Amino acid sequence: MAGSKMSLPLAVVVVVLSVLLTGAAHAGPEMDPYKILGVTRSASQAEIKKVYKRLAKEWHPDKNKNPGAEDMFIKITKSYEILSSEDKRANYDRYGQTDDTQPYGSGRYGHRHDSFYFDESFFNFPFNSKNHRDFADSKYTLHFNQYVNDVVPDSYKRPYLIKITSDWCFSCIHIEPVWKEVVQEMENLGVGIGVVDVGYERRLANHLGAHRTPSILGVINGKVTFFHYAVAKEHLRQFVEDLLPQRLVERVTDKNDLQFLNSWHELNKPHVLLFDQVPVVPLLYKLTAFAYKDYLQFGYVDQGLSETANLQKQFNINTYAPTMLVFKENIDKPADIIQAKGMKKQIIDEFMSNNKFLLAPRLVNQKLFDELCPVKQFHRRRKYCVLLITGDEETFSFGNQAFLSFASTNIKEVVRFAYVYQRLQQPLCDILMQNKDNAQSPPQVVILERRNAAGKAMFKSVTAWNGSEEDKQCLLEELERLQKDPSILIHDAMLPELNNEFASMFIIRWVYASYDYLSEVIDDILHNNWREMMPLLSLIFSALFILFGTVVIQAFSDSSEDKQTKPKAKDGTKTENGSPGTGNAPSSRPPKKNFVEVTELTDITYMSNLVKLRPGHMNIVLVLTDGSKNILLSKFAKEVYSFTGSLTLHFSFLNIDKHSEWMNTLLEYAQDTVQIDADEDDGGNHKIDYTGYVLALNGHKKYLCLFKPVYTGEDLDSKSSEDEGGTSGGRSRSSSRDEHVTRKSTRSRSMSTLQIHHKLDRLGLWMERLMEGTLPRYYIPSWPGLDKIISGK
Repeated sequence: MAGSKMSLPLAVVVVVLSVLLTGAAHAGPEMDPYKILGVTRSASQAEIKKVYKRLAKEWHPDKNKNPGAEDMFIKITKSYEILSSEDKRANYDRYGQTDDTQPYGSGRYGHRHDSFYFDESFFNFPFNSKNHRDFADSKYTLHFNQYVNDVVPDSYKRPYLIKITSDWCFSCIHIEPVWKEVVQEMENLGVGIGVVDVGYERRLANHLGAHRTPSILGVINGKVTFFHYAVAKEHLRQFVEDLLPQRLVERVTDKNDLQFLNSWHELNKPHVLLFDQVPVVPLLYKLTAFAYKDYLQFGYVDQGLSETANLQKQFNINTYAPTMLVFKENIDKPADIIQAKGMKKQIIDEFMSNNKFLLAPRLVNQKLFDELCPVKQFHRRRKYCVLLITGDEETFSFGNQAFLSFASTNIKEVVRFAYVYQRLQQPLCDILMQNKDNAQSPPQVVILERRNAAGKAMFKSVTAWNGSEEDKQCLLEELERLQKDPSILIHDAMLPELNNEFASMFIIRWVYASYDYLSEVIDDILHNNWREMMPLLSLIFSALFILFGTVVIQAFSDSSEDKQTKPKAKDGTKTENGSPGTGNAPSSRPPKKNFVEVTELTDITYMSNLVKLRPGHMNIVLVLTDGSKNILLSKFAKEVYSFTGSLTLHFSFLNIDKHSEWMNTLLEYAQDTVQIDADEDDGGNHKIDYTGYVLALNGHKKYLCLFKPVYTGEDLDSKSSEDEGGTSGGRSRSSSRDEHVTRKSTRSRSMSTLQIHHKLDRLGLWMERLMEGTLPRYYIPSWPGLDKIISGK
């Protein structure tokens, strides 16, 4: 008896396991999206999209009469839906998932491990499971590439409302009912919806600046704004309304109606008036105004105000239903009208799309030209543009009005009318009028057809236009001929891109954008959104710290500089103009140290101090000998001390007793400098004395500036033989030779300490000219090799 009781449960378990294993063995994916689209598993999104478009056209039921075309089309669409989504594609690659509601093939919530099937329904939790995410949210799931490529560009036409959530977000459950209700309402109004799961799209969440869940944010014109209030339907609705720019819709009454409607000529747009009884502009109307802001100007008339009674009477407005009127060139009679209770977005969009342009708009930019006169696509989709080339002076008003009157009678879809001001679009007008002297020509009508996006067009000049009946008849006959024979457009040309006549309004748009940005900053501060505000606050405090620190440091440096100037004025050597050497060489930065750091140019420091010197940096090199080293270095330090505050100057010295070969090689490269030295040498064979020379070497640009010392004797004031790098090129050759004789006689005598000391007397003036950039530069093909700097044994 006990054995029979134990055998019954055992039999049940065996049957259940058999069913499960059988189901697992036969369960498989409903279809293979890779095989259906004919792509490999490593195919990119671009390849998948390209193949999908081709197959969709091929198997579309309206084009393909094969009985199985509809089923194949559905499979192609479903396959593309799976492979175009990163998450769905990853699930299919792992588990063979083809359905959001049945994650792993035809099985139910199970994982397949070879032949073992594990049913996880016993351990199903509402969190941390991507497959159990709300199905409504999965419809709006955003990925990083989708956000950057689709949402951001589209946000310039409509705002987006995005929810930040995660699988383990318990608070997200509480806002879900309100979110669903708001999504349903906003989507019907045309607001874009998105959901970002932080667990799977951490990159996008960081890009948006969302660091906590749940969060709700709005995106408009590519700019992100966070929602700070309690999650309620009224608050979210107001948040979407606040996202929209101000001044989208103008309030119109009996006092400003003519001003509003007459601005069509200045703005080059049709004007839309909505009559309704609610005191607040409907959100649907604001969203429509934002979507079509580049094409239409919007106004709102509150029928409940007594100031709008004359407008309602003038246009015979029904007070029981909202009424929308479109005005073009004629402000007394609307060009189109729509009236209905509970206007739907689809109806309004169709109404706006049919009235985007004036009857004869002015070509003010390339975008309008492309839409009015599109490029020819097919023979049956030809678009001809009848263009009046005229002026904006009063004398042309009669002809312009006659052209507008003629355009208003046009009923042909293939013909568009427009006009252009010759003064504002001169390059285009010169080509169409075949005007070579750029002179102002009389008004003229041209018919053109654009052939490609590069600018090629076929055109024909019809007639000179003054608005007479003969001109109208001639244009009418030419249009009838064009309909029968398009080859009458005999001229071809490459049209230039049109000037943007509204470019001057950029400053106004910038002011409005700045106002909106400041409003957002103030709103963030008021709501303590410190995490999002941290970058801006950091920037502000950094700027204040730098400004305050600079003032304090400058104040201390000025006081210390005053103290250091007095003893230096006593010790400094007087130059020819009687001022101290250190006082003649101001620099943009005060010295940071009370000494000058001078390094010796050797084979060890050669690369870092010259060859690999950073761009913009220079090395000031003093040439000396063992005997003159101490005297010249002391004088050199005094002369260049006031320039040590510059971060781009480095100071070195070169011992000519050790590296004379490098010096000779350098001056051989600089041919202009060699010429100067040759003049001094005067054909002699003796060795030139380079003691006291100073070289300013730019390692990056490979040039040098040369300072040649002043040879002073007993009469210091009579000496003016300094050659600041050859800058006294205006002197005659004879005077130069006379000075050379004097110098030659000076060299023949043994140099005293006093003479060596005064070789650098005017180095400070030379340094000033070096900093000003007025010294001549001697360019060399390359710096002498490293072997030239190694001292001979």
